Amino acid sequence: MYLALLVIFLQCSGLYTQEGVFTFNTVEIKVQPSVKVKNGAPMSIVCRADISKNTDFQLKHNFTIFKDGKLVFMTVTDREDAKYEISVARSSDTGEYECTVEARGKTKSSNSLHVWVKGMTKPILTAEKEEVLEGEVVKLRCELPEEVPPLHFFFRKIKTNSIPKEKRVFEPYRNFSEVEFSVEEADNILQFDCFGRRFVQLEFEDSEHSNTTLVTVREPFIKPTLNAKPSSNITEGDRIQFECSTVVARMRDIEILLQKNKTILKSVQDEVLKYSTVATLEDSGEYLCKVEQGRASKTTKLNVVVSELFPKPTLAASMSNLDENKELTLSCSISGFRKANFSILRKNSNGDTLLKNSRNLTMRVNVNDTGSYTCKAEVKGIVKESKPVRINVYAPVSKPTLSVVSGLPEVVLGKPLWLICRSAMGTPPIIFTFYKGNEVKKRVTNDTYAMFLDENIRQNDKRGYKCDARNNHSSGMKTSNILNITVIVPIRDASLGSIPYGEVEDGSETAFLCSVKEGSWPIHFKLFRKTDREVLLFEQIENADRVMWHKKAMKKQDTGTYFCVASNRANVDVKSHPITISVILATWKKGVIAAFSLILIVGAVTLALYWFLRKKKKAKGPSLEMSGSALATNLTSEKLTRQPNDGDYYSGSGYIEDNENHVKSADESKGPDLESEEVEYTEVEVSTLDPHRAPVQKGTETVYSEIRKANHDSVENRHSRIQGHPDAT
Repeated sequence: MYLALLVIFLQCSGLYTQEGVFTFNTVEIKVQPSVKVKNGAPMSIVCRADISKNTDFQLKHNFTIFKDGKLVFMTVTDREDAKYEISVARSSDTGEYECTVEARGKTKSSNSLHVWVKGMTKPILTAEKEEVLEGEVVKLRCELPEEVPPLHFFFRKIKTNSIPKEKRVFEPYRNFSEVEFSVEEADNILQFDCFGRRFVQLEFEDSEHSNTTLVTVREPFIKPTLNAKPSSNITEGDRIQFECSTVVARMRDIEILLQKNKTILKSVQDEVLKYSTVATLEDSGEYLCKVEQGRASKTTKLNVVVSELFPKPTLAASMSNLDENKELTLSCSISGFRKANFSILRKNSNGDTLLKNSRNLTMRVNVNDTGSYTCKAEVKGIVKESKPVRINVYAPVSKPTLSVVSGLPEVVLGKPLWLICRSAMGTPPIIFTFYKGNEVKKRVTNDTYAMFLDENIRQNDKRGYKCDARNNHSSGMKTSNILNITVIVPIRDASLGSIPYGEVEDGSETAFLCSVKEGSWPIHFKLFRKTDREVLLFEQIENADRVMWHKKAMKKQDTGTYFCVASNRANVDVKSHPITISVILATWKKGVIAAFSLILIVGAVTLALYWFLRKKKKAKGPSLEMSGSALATNLTSEKLTRQPNDGDYYSGSGYIEDNENHVKSADESKGPDLESEEVEYTEVEVSTLDPHRAPVQKGTETVYSEIRKANHDSVENRHSRIQGHPDAT
């Protein structure tokens, strides 16, 4: 029974759970009547949820509507749609709308929808004053009470028969704006209005124009009057008087000004201005009278013509260019007019200098009288000045001097030559002419000197230079002395040689020769030896292209690399190729060493033979001792006799080799029968130093001749090498 009840309960629970299943299909938002709504018309935002359910059951929906991300409407209903109604739509209702539906923990949102409320409310314009004076300002306020910033405000000042003046103001945070308009001259009744503008959907939208506000303008003073007495057409020398006046409603801060060509002639803080002067031609023109009070101003213009009383005087000179100590006459005159007060003046930078109150001036001039002169004429207080006349007084030029800019009259071959020609005296401008030989190279106009560049210098160029100078003085030109230039040829191809060359015997003399192929004298020669550093051995200045230096006794420490350096006034050091000198042992020192070595070897051989014969003697008996003793005595005598006769030194090793060869050849010549003869034959063969055996003496002479030949060849080879040097002597 309980089991049946449990099954029924579970089935009922399953049926209840299946009855509450639902899902959101879509959520949509729309605007009635359309997404573009006219300002002031009703508008409805409708949100609808499309839901699927397994059975028909009641479901509560929570609808929420947002505008630009802000909550504007919310309701809970069992219906599947909700409506947000706006009875009067305003531009502030323009924006992005979106709705969200929530039911039993499930939520779904619609897409966003842009709603544009077209049109703006009419702005309200108010003026701070309805009546103002010229020069004051009108303060206006324009308001859009139902609009949301940011907004643009446009104010207009409207005058009859003229284009309205407009001012624009941007208000990012408020829905009203204020501006000021100045009231100008000739403003009487002014009209003002305004309108607003906003930016929607990448477009500008304007409101309708506001109400028109009228402002009445009153004059603070009347337009001034300007008069000239006796009239506006007068003659030079007559006195003219100007009068400017006005009528002022309020005297405070009033000012009257009289000006000509932007120059203020006079100003007063009163209702009347008076100004008088003696008329000149420069007084012709337009005059302006201006009255100012605050920002208000009014002007009146008057044109004045001044007739010429007499023309400007003319200054004439007997000559404009003349030599010093000559006579100059200046005359001042007025065409068709003689009754005037004349004066002649010299113009200076610090003012004019009066020379004479007269029509004419005659004077003897010097160079200090060079300058501009003018004359003045006065009639009835009117002073007129002539155009200036330039007078140039010339002193003769002195004989010019021509020199080299660097100082010395020389130039390095291949380098440019700058010459300068000076004339110590003479009135500028001076014309300088340069000559190379008789050929004109250049003309220069300058004050006291001129320079000339010659870039075409040749080694054998013998043409001299000169210059002449002249100015406007009647004495003519002066010519300088002829300037001869020394052309310095730079050093080219320095070389170094030595005698002997390469190997030099210790203690012997060595000659070094340093020479150049080309270069101007004198030449500065320097000789260096380079080992781990460069050492200056010799230096000398010669008027020649070579120099020789003798080193008396060379030593072992003189071994090294040698080079020479040559230079002249071209200031360019030319270095030779290096040569290597090796200091070797002298020949006589080699002979002493060889003789000493030979004596040692001969002594050693003698002792060896003596020891050998002594041993034989002991072995063979008395007869053998006697024979050996006689042989040894002969051998010793022969050696002692021959040794001084050799004359030259020779190698001890060669001697031993000759003896050994001689003994060996003698042993090899023995036959089988001779070998059986033991004692006597052996004693005779051992005695290789028999005076009748020629090979020993011949071998000594051969070694001597070869040493002499080797020494002779060595000297000849060294001599031939130094002779092969291009500068050897």
